[in-house]
This record gives sequence, structure tokens and C-alpha cells, in this order.
Amino acid sequence: MLGLPKGSLEDSTIKLFSKAGYQITKSSRSYRPSFDDETLAGRFLRAQEVSRYVEHGYFDCGLTGQDWVKENGSDVVEVCDLVYSRASNKRSRWILAVPEASPIKTVKDLEGKRIATEIVNITRSFLDENKVNAEVEFSWGATEMKVPDLVDAIIDLTETGNSLKANKLRIVDTLLYTNTVLIANKKAMEDPWKRKKIETIALLLKSALESASKVGLKLNIEVDKLDSVLSELPALRKPTVNKLTDEKWVAIDTIIDETVVREIIPELKSRGAEGIVEYPLNKVVF
Repeated sequence: MLGLPKGSLEDSTIKLFSKAGYQITKSSRSYRPSFDDETLAGRFLRAQEVSRYVEHGYFDCGLTGQDWVKENGSDVVEVCDLVYSRASNKRSRWILAVPEASPIKTVKDLEGKRIATEIVNITRSFLDENKVNAEVEFSWGATEMKVPDLVDAIIDLTETGNSLKANKLRIVDTLLYTNTVLIANKKAMEDPWKRKKIETIALLLKSALESASKVGLKLNIEVDKLDSVLSELPALRKPTVNKLTDEKWVAIDTIIDETVVREIIPELKSRGAEGIVEYPLNKVVF
């Protein structure tokens, strides 16, 4: 039984599972997805709640943010990190922000102030660590709009910082970085079959994420030019080199970062490579 995040992570989670080999289908009004694996079942619910239901055993495992595991104080097993989100494949962070014109420069300046946030428990711990007394209120959303009229500062989640700039907010401090994690119930991990299934899901999800930033590259090169090409060719491991029917030529097959391709293909061509083919990857397993 899987707990899957509803809301901003929903579509990207379905796409990730699809790339990992698990097809998830659901109707627009249903919280009960269907899997093409008869051993799997699940529910969609808010990421903020997933860790509590995993801890209590309703779900054997689930996907949620590290921040919500910490906020809920959930006693679960963190199986693996899955760094993806709605907007990017980068870690997000919870930041303390104030209006650009605010006199607040450090966390110490929050003494006696009012703060709005979704992560009330983490915020209170942060203030306690800094020996600051301030009022913390729960925000149901649109947190950026509450300063300066309703509160003095906010603690909010940001990926790109664009929303902060649009609302003329300034970052004062960072409370924590967070990303999606696959978590599991402790008793479920003691069951051999469930543990193997959960670890298999983790492996395939991680390999699907790894493939997102990499591509496969094939090319043909004359044997006497092989060393010149290999010296410049970055690879995940050592490239595969195969003989062709023409003994003067070999074929190279490798995996490289996608950002490198645009620079390296012209260079390979200038060194005599032919039949250069770039192809997408579904999974990369280390």
C-alpha cells in the first residue's frame, strides 16, 4: 500500500513512476489510483499527511517531503532521496523572508514579532535554538501575501525564488533544505517480501531520476583515431567499444550528461566521428 502525494507533486510523481516502469491511472475525482502491478495499491493525499499514515501502518510506504517527516515528528524509515519537484529537479528550502523595506535583518530581530508559516513545529524549534520569542501562526496558503499587513515575517518554501522576487520579499535566513523521500513503515520493512518490494521500487525510481540528466551516445570512428576521441569523451564508466565489419572502424557506445552533448558532438565530428546518434534513457542503474 503506497501513499502518493496529491497536489503540486501529483503529476510529476505519476510521470516518475511511469518512467520507472509502473503505470498509474486515476480519474480526475478519484483518490484511489490503479496500478499495472497487481501487488500494489495506494491512495493520493496531501504530502503533509503521508508520513503520519506511513508511521501508523495504513501505508507500507509513501512519498513525501523530508520537511513533513520532520514537521510531523514521524518515526519512519527513510528508504531513499528522490530529488524532484513540480518545477525542477533541485532541492527546495524553507526560508525566513520579510518585505524588502523591513528593518528585520537577522532572526534575532524577530523578538516579539509575528510569523506565518505552514511548518509551525519546525519554526518554533528554530526560534528556540536562537533564543527568540515570537508568535507563530499557521498559514493555510498564500503566505507571501500576508506581509507586512498581517504578519511581520513568513517562513515559506521556495524552489526558484521567483515568487519571492515577485512579491518584493527578502530572504533573511534558511531553516532547512528538503526534497522528496520514499519512506516506509518500520514493521513493513521487517517483512521480507514487503522490504524487497519497497527496495525494488526505490531502485527503479532512483534510476529513472538518474536518467533524466543523461543521454546515450553512439558513434563510429576509425581505429587510428580512437585514442584521440576517447581522451575527450566523458563517460559514466568506460565507454563500450565494438568492432565493425570493416576492421578499420569501431563503434563507441556511452552515457554522458545531457549538458555536455551540445559541446562534445561538434568536437567529435571534427575528430572524425561519423554516425553520431544521441538517444534518451529511461533508467540508469549504478
